[in-house]
Amino acid sequence: MTMMTGAQYIESLRKLNTRVYMFGEKIDNWVDHPMIRPSINCVAMTYVLARDPEYTDLMTATSHLTGRKINRFAHIHQDTEDLKKKVKMQRLLGQKTGSCFQRCVGMDAFNAVYSTTYEIDEKYGTHYHENFKKFLIYVQDQDLIVDGAMTDPKGDRGKAPHEQTDADLFVRIKEVREDGIVVRGAKCHQTGSVNSHWHIVMPTIAMGPDDKDYAVSFACPSDAEGVYMIYGRQSCDTRKLEENADMDLGNKNFGGQEALVVFDDVFVPNEYVFMAGEYDFAGMLVERFAGFHRQSYGGCKVGVGDVVIGAAALAAEYNGVEKASAVKDKLIEMTHLNETLYSCGIACSCEGCQTASGSYIIDLLLANVCKQNVTRFPYEIVRLAEDIAGGLMVTMPSEKDFQSDTPVGREGETIGEICHKFFAGNGTCSTEDRMRVLRFLENICLGSAAVGYRTESMHGAGSPQAQRIMIARQGNIQGKKKLAKKLAGILK
Repeated sequence: MTMMTGAQYIESLRKLNTRVYMFGEKIDNWVDHPMIRPSINCVAMTYVLARDPEYTDLMTATSHLTGRKINRFAHIHQDTEDLKKKVKMQRLLGQKTGSCFQRCVGMDAFNAVYSTTYEIDEKYGTHYHENFKKFLIYVQDQDLIVDGAMTDPKGDRGKAPHEQTDADLFVRIKEVREDGIVVRGAKCHQTGSVNSHWHIVMPTIAMGPDDKDYAVSFACPSDAEGVYMIYGRQSCDTRKLEENADMDLGNKNFGGQEALVVFDDVFVPNEYVFMAGEYDFAGMLVERFAGFHRQSYGGCKVGVGDVVIGAAALAAEYNGVEKASAVKDKLIEMTHLNETLYSCGIACSCEGCQTASGSYIIDLLLANVCKQNVTRFPYEIVRLAEDIAGGLMVTMPSEKDFQSDTPVGREGETIGEICHKFFAGNGTCSTEDRMRVLRFLENICLGSAAVGYRTESMHGAGSPQAQRIMIARQGNIQGKKKLAKKLAGILK
């Protein structure tokens, strides 16, 4: 099968019987729901660009399993060049959508599961790696979206999975059958889960012998029996439900998506099982997935950052302050911070190495440094963007006010005329364009798109402390002490 078009991808979602709930009700036509469709448009862009000759080198790759041309999001990294192209591809898509295009988690899951299953098989003589390769070939040939599902609800964070009062707070194997396993539990804030054809589930933490039932990895269709999703809401999300909403939406065509994915006694055939009780490899799988995903943020968040910087520069121009030295300096600082994030993403890619399976993994220390910076720099970029934009970004009247023909002024001016008069900018742009860029900044800094930028920069791919733990583990402090001792002439 050739790679799908964006339109074909959207139509493929209509063929699924995915169970989606929102605001306490089942959503039958979720593909066209105004709160969900922008996130689908984001994923569709990964198909659109893959078929654009201008972006072929970044967006596609040659499968090492079949030799066929595939979307890079379904590729297993074969060298450091692949790792770099991944980051560049993610920056491109961030620029094109200004939001989260949701496909990174699946790509990162593919690469983590690929190398980990190889090493499980080497130790235990299992067949997980072959299972996964067959599944991946199917995904590549059908050009499918697969959600990578790692984060469990966790319950009491001070207790291991087996110690929880409610055993379902971590996804677990409830029953082992001759032909497969039955799983129960849930995965939280799953990016793009509703828009995916399949899911790959992975353990969320390193585990011990008592957590054996929770050391599970598998694939299942989004519409498998027993799978359902409860859509996560976002700030300003109901604006999309307003009649004829346009200007007030900001980034109206694109957006992110998160959901709670519940596995209610889901049967998984053996051919889709990639780990089932090998608790000693749970930590490896988590560490590798987290590393790949932390690398990803050096691309996707940078692309969205490019858009934020551009919008802030536009706001400055429309406000008539683009030549002010203070504004120029703020834009320079935003650019500096953004390019520093990109440098980290590229650096951990360049320093990647080969795993036992033959695939390539990033430098884990630098990947964690990359994500640690992402937990900070986008917040400063947003702060500076809001500083440049001014308070009108969060105080302006609604789109309906700007369009209103209700008389209100002494000379019969309408509400709309009054709004256009008093919110005019520097005279070179229309009032509407000024309002559009401010609404766009509001949306991307504070509203629905914040899921794809500001707040997700903090918690996506692990919260800050998770990276600090990995940096401490991989920072080789003892080795650095030896360097210091030698130069200082300390003999012991």
